[in-house]
Amino acid sequence: MKESILKAVRDSLEVKKQFFEENIDNIIQVSKVIADAFNDGKKLILFGNGGSATDASHIAAEFINRFKRERPGLPAIALNTDVAVLTAIANDYDYSEVFARQLRSLSEEGDIVIAISTSGTSKNIHKALDVAKKKKLVTISFTGGKGTRMASRSAYAFLVASTDTPRIQEVHITLGHILCQMVDEILFEVPRKRLR
Repeated sequence: MKESILKAVRDSLEVKKQFFEENIDNIIQVSKVIADAFNDGKKLILFGNGGSATDASHIAAEFINRFKRERPGLPAIALNTDVAVLTAIANDYDYSEVFARQLRSLSEEGDIVIAISTSGTSKNIHKALDVAKKKKLVTISFTGGKGTRMASRSAYAFLVASTDTPRIQEVHITLGHILCQMVDEILFEVPRKRLR
């Protein structure tokens, strides 16, 4: 049992180490893109299914409330949090429409979208990315080793080189925390024009 625990920790650390070494420049660039969007009065829209839905909600909460520093709330929303909306769309249309339909209603050009899917194959994620492209939203994907199609449909993609769902999810939430920290540093540590 002890060896199983230690192996899980070693595997997690190895996947994280590889991912962050390979993606550090992309993380810096995306941090700046998100910070610029907030500074221009745009919002961050996140969504995912299952564990990825929880990650989307978690990351949105860090931006809306605060991360590590006292600062104004930043406009972020997770599309997977409103049970009435999700079930109405799934019931009246199809589950594949639950994020796309909300994006059509709630987004405006220049908003940032973070789509999260460990598999990268969820139909509702792909439909939402189609809507995002049509509406000229900035798309960011968090996905896993089989999510190359999803990654190719996004302006910025973070693909974890693993097919192990728990390890992918561990990278995704760490990435979300790092983006929160970097955006905070950009917006609140260096002199910038005032947030709208």
